[in-house]
Order: sequence, then structure tokens, then C-alpha cells
Amino acid sequence: MTILVTGGNGQLGNEMRIVSQGCADRYIFTDVVEASEESIAMLQKLVGSKVDVNTVKLDITDLEAVRKMVKTEGVSVIVNCAAYTNVDGAETNQELAELLNAHAPKNLAIAMKEVGGTLVHISTDYVFGKEPYNTPCREDQKGTPTGVYGLTKLHGEQNILASGCNYIIIRTAWLYSEFGKNFVRTMLNLTASKPELKVVFDQVGTPTYAYDLAEAIRVIIEKSTHALANSQFSTLNSQFGNSGVFHFSNEGVCSWYDFTKMIAEYSGQTVCNIQPCHSDEFPSPVKRPAFSVLDKTKIKQTFGITIPYWTDSLSKCITKYTNK
Repeated sequence: MTILVTGGNGQLGNEMRIVSQGCADRYIFTDVVEASEESIAMLQKLVGSKVDVNTVKLDITDLEAVRKMVKTEGVSVIVNCAAYTNVDGAETNQELAELLNAHAPKNLAIAMKEVGGTLVHISTDYVFGKEPYNTPCREDQKGTPTGVYGLTKLHGEQNILASGCNYIIIRTAWLYSEFGKNFVRTMLNLTASKPELKVVFDQVGTPTYAYDLAEAIRVIIEKSTHALANSQFSTLNSQFGNSGVFHFSNEGVCSWYDFTKMIAEYSGQTVCNIQPCHSDEFPSPVKRPAFSVLDKTKIKQTFGITIPYWTDSLSKCITKYTNK
């Protein structure tokens, strides 16, 4: 089976490269940008020189280009890791955010519908947030985004559902990895260079190690799409049909302040004085969700996935990244 991964040079895309090693399926990694030398070096460090670092250029905002790729390569599954993720920037770039987060997933869904394939689409906890939740968000909870980013991601979900394709939408949160720009890498630098740091404590959620999410996607593809192809989908089909919306983050709950404290502890940074603060001390063009913990019961029960606790995964990531 041929699996196409969009956003192949991003955080999740690079982790998909790692988990695809040794898989019987054929993976094609696409992006509109080349892989950075740093990312290639990290991949080779983590996996070895045989890791696939090749990238096929594909503009997923171009429906005909997507159709051509799917039909030429015989693609059965698309894993959409591509998105416009600049939360603040989306407020002044709504058209671009809508193009990448809503229109592009629609193109992928159309292409999969036409060949009877499956779209695995990555969404976000930012589809929630306007309502004052204090319990973990469930998949059937109404989307109430607080900004353009969350709104365009919600539009992407809605476009996929309307397409009629087989889909698996996975909402995740607070994604980090050894690759690219993310909160963990930023805080590793800041706690090593700043004598004092203020971090908000009134926004609560759960960090997600991109490797854990990539591994979950690999398992889902094996258990659902392979079973569907072999007409052995009865167990999963009885629970959510050929499609479904799921939540995935690591286990546990913390604030950004707690997250930073653990980053400093696991990296051995003891000099920086990390202090909690309120969100209004850091003015932002968009109000971020105060509580966006995701309920992961459905994905665990449906696919038999065991999800690591957030501090365990954080420790593993920092060890991999810092042992250069």
C-alpha cells in the first residue's frame, strides 16, 4: 500500500519518516519546501544514514496536482501533516490560513474519495476554547474556536466530512519534537540563556510528543486501512464506520509554566529563575484556550493504543535532542 505524507519536512512529517522505517508499506513524503540540513542531520542521527530524507514537491492547494500524484503513484492513504500553524499570524493572514487549513484538506479529501482511499488529517485543540470548559474535551463537543487559526482548522474538518471520503481526523495539542521550531526547543534555549523567565500558568492542556503521535498514526493505518482493504473491518466498523474523529495527546495535564519547569529540569538547567504569570502579561492578537485538555478514551478503545505520560515522553525527546 502506498501512503502519501504531506508536510513531510515538518515536525510530525519527520517523525513519520522515523516510524515508517521497516514498514512494509511504501511511504512518499511531500512538501513545498526542501528539508533543512539540520533536520536531515537529526534524522540520520536518530535513525541512521538509510533513513528516507527525499521530498517530493507537491502543492496541496492545487487539486489537479493532488489528483495526478494520487493516481500516478497509486496512493491509498494520505496523512495530512501540513498546515498553517502560526496562531498569531493567522489573525492578519486569514486568507492564507483558510487556503492551507481548510481548502487544501478539501482537495485531499476529494482525491481520496475518487479512489476510495482514506484521509488521515491532523487537527487541533484550538477548535475549542471559547466556552469555559473544565473537563476534557470530547470528540462530539461543539467547536468554539477563539481565533482564526482554530476557525480555519474547524473549517478543514467540516470540508472533509462534507466530501464523503473515508477519513480519520485526529485532533492534537501542544506538539513538540526534535525538529523545527517548537515550545520545547525554544525553552531549552531560553532557560539556558536567561537569568529569569515568566511563563503563563493560566492556560492548561497536555503536551504531545510528535513521535508518539506518529506512532499512533502508524498503528491506526495498520489496524484500520489494512483491515478495510482486506474486508476485515467489522470490529472497527461497528464502532465508528469507515471514518471518525479522534483525540490524541500524551496523558496528563499541565500548564505552560509546569511544562517549562520540566523542560529545565530534564535538560539540567538550574540557573534560570522560572516564574508563573497570567496570560494578560503577554498581550496577543488572539485569545488562546484556557483549558484544552483532550479526552482520549475513544482512540484508546478503538485502536488499542497505549499513550505515554507527558513527562516520560518529554524526557525521551530532550535526551534524543541534547545528545548530539
